[in-house]
Amino acid sequence: INLKLNNAMPIQSQNAGGIDIGDSEHVVATVNADGVHQTAAYGSFTEDLKKLVKDLKQKGVTTVAMEATGIYWLNLYLMLENAGMDPWLVNAKHVKNVTGRKKDDTDAIWIQKLHACGLLQRCFQPDEQYRILRTYIRQRKNLIRVASDSARRMQKALELMNIKLHIVISDILGKTGMQMIGAILRGERNPEDLRKYIDPRVKASHEEIIKSLEGIYKEEYLFMLRQSHDEYSFYQQQIQDCDERIKNQLLNQVALVREGDVTEFTEDVKKKPRKNSLRFRADHFLKVLTGVDICKIPSVGENTAVEFISEVGVDMTKWASQKHFVAWLNLAPNTKISGGKVISSKLPNRKNKAGQILKMAASSMSNSKSPLGDEYRRMRAKFGGKGAALAMAHKLARIIYKMIRDQQEYNPNTVTKNQEKQKQQKIKRLEKQLEKLKSAA
Repeated sequence: INLKLNNAMPIQSQNAGGIDIGDSEHVVATVNADGVHQTAAYGSFTEDLKKLVKDLKQKGVTTVAMEATGIYWLNLYLMLENAGMDPWLVNAKHVKNVTGRKKDDTDAIWIQKLHACGLLQRCFQPDEQYRILRTYIRQRKNLIRVASDSARRMQKALELMNIKLHIVISDILGKTGMQMIGAILRGERNPEDLRKYIDPRVKASHEEIIKSLEGIYKEEYLFMLRQSHDEYSFYQQQIQDCDERIKNQLLNQVALVREGDVTEFTEDVKKKPRKNSLRFRADHFLKVLTGVDICKIPSVGENTAVEFISEVGVDMTKWASQKHFVAWLNLAPNTKISGGKVISSKLPNRKNKAGQILKMAASSMSNSKSPLGDEYRRMRAKFGGKGAALAMAHKLARIIYKMIRDQQEYNPNTVTKNQEKQKQQKIKRLEKQLEKLKSAA
């Protein structure tokens, strides 16, 4: 299809292309030397993608904008990037107002027009190494989620057999709980024999332990317990494999930063890792990659730090300022003003994985004795738990952005100064109220 290019707006990029991504077909729009739009449809197989990239290079296209749902865009994006072109993944909401009849070819032409005129904003994409790390981290989190389902099924099977193991031990997934479940699956039924697996630190009495282990063993419930136990053990091994991959990936990235010098990162295995935590020390890997130790921030542990960095990378120049960074994380209200009045200030209805990670970290500040913990409790009294988590996630995002961008270590005195300032303002406000009451009396 050839359509004459409308030059109503100034063209900023003559060599721009537009692609409408689909599951089975990609429609590409370009402009020839005569200013006429040309569209072509390509399949989604690998050889089709290679031909698409080759044709774009032959036409002299240097930058391409694409919009898609799902993950259909990823392989083409990487191929275009490797071919030396500048691919832009854009928000579908920014290109949905296509004029005229909606078809795939007109969609592609509309995307090309907007991109050529500089009217689109590109979506954030991490660098290749951080994209690899992010894949491993997300896979690990998925495995933890499905492993927790297996643990709940084990608990249900024990409950069906009236084995009240959860009453005498705090966690059936700990060493004691898993040993006792293994013994039950091997055929042990005598509570006295099972009691030998109880850790000496368990505070429950002998009688209570014996009572909790007197079960009603039925074949169907034992079958359920065995399958859930095997499934949970399998997922734990999968998580351990993910940890090895994550460690090796971090080691590769550190090697790139340090030009191959990784001698001090050989022995970093944790002696007693907490449940669901990484089985190696990640803080010194992160310190090399970021240049600062973000694990010093209260409530930001190694797991949180690795997950967050895998989502955003370490190049803070991709965001113009702290405000842009926080807005991208979906931790700032989308204020809409019309006629000088605020008509809406709600959060956008979208999910950002990095922002959710900071919200989870902020929610754990309730028992923190740090200045940030004091700030969280003050916010919780004012806005409630959900509002406090959002406000403190906002603050954490600004702190991390400034630390990495300016290469400054975390300084709790900055938070303390702000709190002192707020205290003084509150004192002045209360003194004014007191004066008004005295004058009224």
